[in-house]
Amino acid sequence: MARRIPHSVSYPQSVTDVHAALTDERYWRDRIAEVGGDNARLDRIEVGDGTVSVEMTQSIPAEHLPAVVTKIRPGDLEIVRTEAWQELDGERATGTVTARVTGLPGELTGTVTLSPAGTGSTVALDGEVRVPLPLIGGKVEAVIADRIAEIFEHEDAFTSGWLSLRE
Repeated sequence: MARRIPHSVSYPQSVTDVHAALTDERYWRDRIAEVGGDNARLDRIEVGDGTVSVEMTQSIPAEHLPAVVTKIRPGDLEIVRTEAWQELDGERATGTVTARVTGLPGELTGTVTLSPAGTGSTVALDGEVRVPLPLIGGKVEAVIADRIAEIFEHEDAFTSGWLSLRE
């Protein structure tokens, strides 16, 4: 069974301005440095004409994990994430998000959509975490979903500040 991760954030900036940030290499370098956590790194970034594909590695310290996780995967969790954004299509842009935990089966997959919302814009994620482990998979999915949601909230706050500085 999978655990859904619906997540959205609104920005006062336009779709065009948010998309420009999401496809800016400096944004990604600043974001990983500011909110990526200990040992976070930007492994790959490919910026095209209105597109971007990013791979990054982040970790969750073992002391922030429940016993159900540390019993099957001792130590810090290393999360390898990818995010890709397509060109603007009118007033919308779409993308994909994936994440996998090194040493554990399962992954997060999802689609992201940037669209207008009033005078600003919204980025919405429709994702799910799937950990195919008998008996404890659901518990591990819940932990990963909660931690990913926390990471997203920190990234949302960073993005708000980053966008505000460029106005």
